[in-house]
Amino acid sequence: MPSSPRPLRKLGFLTIGLFDEADPRRGHESTLEIIELGERLGFDSAWLRHRHLQYGISSPVAVMAAASQRTSRIELGTAVIPLGWENPLRLAEDLATVDILSGGRINPGVSVGPPMHFDEVKGALYPDTADVEDFSYERVRRLLDFVRGKPASDFSGVQGFEVFSDRVQPHSPGLGRRLWYGGGSLSSARWAGEHGMNFLTSSVVKAEGTEGPYDFAQIQLSHIRAFRAAHPDGADARVSQGLVVIPTDSASPEQRAKYEAYAAKRTPRTTSPQGPARLMFAPDIVGTSEEIAERLYAHAAFREVDEVAFALPFTFGHEDYVQILTDMATKLGPTLGWRPGA
Repeated sequence: MPSSPRPLRKLGFLTIGLFDEADPRRGHESTLEIIELGERLGFDSAWLRHRHLQYGISSPVAVMAAASQRTSRIELGTAVIPLGWENPLRLAEDLATVDILSGGRINPGVSVGPPMHFDEVKGALYPDTADVEDFSYERVRRLLDFVRGKPASDFSGVQGFEVFSDRVQPHSPGLGRRLWYGGGSLSSARWAGEHGMNFLTSSVVKAEGTEGPYDFAQIQLSHIRAFRAAHPDGADARVSQGLVVIPTDSASPEQRAKYEAYAAKRTPRTTSPQGPARLMFAPDIVGTSEEIAERLYAHAAFREVDEVAFALPFTFGHEDYVQILTDMATKLGPTLGWRPGA
């Protein structure tokens, strides 16, 4: 495995797409405008978070479809779709349709587990089947099979005037190689590798050992290596890292103060495992591109990836995202060895 940083090959960003309940269109338009800006700046990918019953993107597949018609090159991803809310067969149809419309540019990222606040929402989501729904990796495997073209029905052929297929239609042949698993544990990393997926690792991991001290970068590094050890492609298996990175090269004094206050407020949670799940959070990285690059080069997990999807902070304004993305593409990316896409 590499002992020094790889030149950054793919630069992406991740947005939650916040909106005001009184004017949801403005927030969704802002997200689409940010994706269009990303393409103009040369970013390789734009990723959408997924939020149900909140004021963020609840339907990233629909937003990707809209973005695909306003862009021509940038790849579009989800980080991540929680499959506990989804029917894998129907999701496979939607993903394949948008992939066809985009010209083969989507990168769906998924995760498993029960929906958040399941006890409160199960009566609306699964009124008759909540007690028997399978929220394990099996739900991902079903999606993989449908996207990759395995049969979804025992019937195919002509019935009357209609023609039926036994697999999901449309079928997008390359989509099966562009499915990502968003994981923060060793078991998720290994499972994703064993099933030939790509691996999304973010600013959250699980501290699974019982003894500290805990080092976020080393935990994340162990996940990346476990994933690649289990993947048929080995060291060439794709991993994307998604830390919160906020360059300040062209920021105003007011923006810098806001960014630093945001990061400081979130720093206490990074010092030890949090909650019953023992989650470890990475510190947000705020500073000039040179300062950020220095910290990334010291990050054990960053040194083993050549793709990133830097996460935009949740609560900033449109003009802040424009400044951050512009600095990422014109300052930070080149400092990390990246060159903008054509």
